[in-house]
Amino acid sequence: MTAHPVTHPDSQPVVHPVDEKLPALKMATTGLQHVAAMYAGVVAPPLIVGAAIGLSGTELTFLTGACLFTAGLATFLQTLGIWKIGARLPFVNGVTFAGVAPMTAIVASTEGKSDALPIIFGAVMVAGLLGFIAAPFFSKAIRFFPPVVTGTVITLIGVSLLPVAFGWAQGPNPAAHDYGSTRFLGLAGLTLLIVLLLRRFTTGFVKQIAVLLGLVVGTLVAIPFGVTDFGPVTDADVVGFPTPFHFGAPQFQLAAIVSMIVVMVVSMTESTADMLALGEIVERPADERTIAAGLRADTLGSALSPLFNGFMCSAFAQNIGLVAMTRIRSRFVVATGGGFLVLMGLCPMAASLIAVVPRPVLGGAGVVLFGSVAASGIQTLVRAGLDKDNNVLIVAVSLAVGIVPITAPDFYHAFPETVRIVLDSGISTGCVAAVVLNLLFNHLGRQRDAQDVTHPMEAGEEIAAAH
Repeated sequence: MTAHPVTHPDSQPVVHPVDEKLPALKMATTGLQHVAAMYAGVVAPPLIVGAAIGLSGTELTFLTGACLFTAGLATFLQTLGIWKIGARLPFVNGVTFAGVAPMTAIVASTEGKSDALPIIFGAVMVAGLLGFIAAPFFSKAIRFFPPVVTGTVITLIGVSLLPVAFGWAQGPNPAAHDYGSTRFLGLAGLTLLIVLLLRRFTTGFVKQIAVLLGLVVGTLVAIPFGVTDFGPVTDADVVGFPTPFHFGAPQFQLAAIVSMIVVMVVSMTESTADMLALGEIVERPADERTIAAGLRADTLGSALSPLFNGFMCSAFAQNIGLVAMTRIRSRFVVATGGGFLVLMGLCPMAASLIAVVPRPVLGGAGVVLFGSVAASGIQTLVRAGLDKDNNVLIVAVSLAVGIVPITAPDFYHAFPETVRIVLDSGISTGCVAAVVLNLLFNHLGRQRDAQDVTHPMEAGEEIAAAH
């Protein structure tokens, strides 16, 4: 959606903060901050899938670099846009984690492991193209997302991401004997403290890059404790290009295609929720046209990603927290971050610099970032009219449904794997629950919005009169 500048009498056109171009230094540092916030999320899927296939260290590095490169291209599509493609919001795109489980299942069911990646790439391409076609129809669901629904979903996005930060804070390897040790938790706590102090006692530019500074200081502090590993930098090549179809031409198998289509539907649902959340935060609400354009960028990025050996791309919710906290809303800042991602894909040594940041340090910063998303959701819920008993019930049940995969990860263990792809995403299940309950309570049948109560279980007027 093309933005039109707002004009005032006797003044120059006022550019919306989303379309503002900042000074070069500020653009670079804040863009790098976005990369630091999402780096671990981008490299985790290729590392997991590559390890399941049994790729060598060199091939694993190549696959990771390819995913960084394609994430940068997808971010360009989303932030800068072409034609009717791209939400043109400060939206970071990268490899969706929703595809990890089905991709590892594809690997496990493939006899020749050398064919696993081509089968995955073929399935992702088909799912991406079908998603691109369906984007304008999918976007019409926006009318089912009033504030009571969007606030619930935004809150769930933040709550769903917090366990990721807690996992980072405990260390890089869950199987290690020192996982969750006081050393790791202390580094996470120190990083969190640094970010909070910078946000409290500094102003201007320093305050806005508090997360990046916290990551730098936390990494330096971690060196004496032996937590910072500079091995990735010394072992990385200076130049490397993700050769198209490096792992072989794509193969098309029906079962793999169906599983990735399911992932695409989940991804589009989460992206829609993320766009609505980001639109609220940057004060440019995402309408149907914006969502359609954003979904086109997601799906086209996914369809093209396998060409350069990348996986399915989707919006990164953790970066929404960064926008909410820093209040830097320029889409060109995020596009700069996309440039860094492309550079890392072309220069493995540059990519390895971010890999130096210890996981506990990322975890400390993640608490602030992901908590900010949840706080933004609560702000939206405040405006949703929670003085109505219907809305209180919608929020209560939807949050409960969305939190199930977080608090009880094995809750749906008896369901088929394809169904669990959806059920194990708290954002998706909570979103569906909120939409259905909103239709049930606020649109179908008799309206009861006029009954203002303070609690969903409060007695009605007839019962109160009887007592």
